[in-house]
Amino acid sequence: MSNSYISVARVRVIFVFIALTLFSQHFFVETKTESLLIFGDSISAGYGMSKDKQWSEELKKILDKEGIKLEVLNRSISGETTGGGLSRIKKTLDILRPDYLLIELGGNDALRGYPPKKIHENLKEMILISKGFNVEVFLMQIRILPNYGKRYQTQFESIYEKVSNETNTTLIPFMLQDVALDKNLMLQDGIHPNEKAQPLIANFVYKSLKTYLE
Repeated sequence: MSNSYISVARVRVIFVFIALTLFSQHFFVETKTESLLIFGDSISAGYGMSKDKQWSEELKKILDKEGIKLEVLNRSISGETTGGGLSRIKKTLDILRPDYLLIELGGNDALRGYPPKKIHENLKEMILISKGFNVEVFLMQIRILPNYGKRYQTQFESIYEKVSNETNTTLIPFMLQDVALDKNLMLQDGIHPNEKAQPLIANFVYKSLKTYLE
């Protein structure tokens, strides 16, 4: 067998290898499903119920029904604060690499009477870190009961619009605004939604995000 024939054969093998590599990379990029990371506290972690009952699982069903290919990743933790979220956001994003991020944090900070200034700083830093990963961020407005005192309630609830404006981040409405005042949809603690509320919450979140996900 001549050296020229061997050289031609080698060139053909290399060409085929490169072509297959490029095709596989193109195929991977084209078929990669985008993902939404839910990063919240007990409201999103499904306090008091099994995982399959959580609103994040109901959201998956809605997306599937609507034909929207979006993987939902829930890394919410009961009792989580903005400080706790800030401490783990970078590692979580580095591992999961989501396309979208929904931050639902602050309620536990308010329960503990944490300074609004610190909550503001934590939320803002989480968003800036997330944008450094090229993630589109959605910040959820959090509402609290008036028994915290009117002054604290006003200071706390105003944080979210300020952070949204300062970071050019989409602010979406509080997902319990149509649920929290209905005792039939809440647990006895008056803070956490029950199983019956989960499909309603999922539908509310879907409608709030739909425009940005299309």
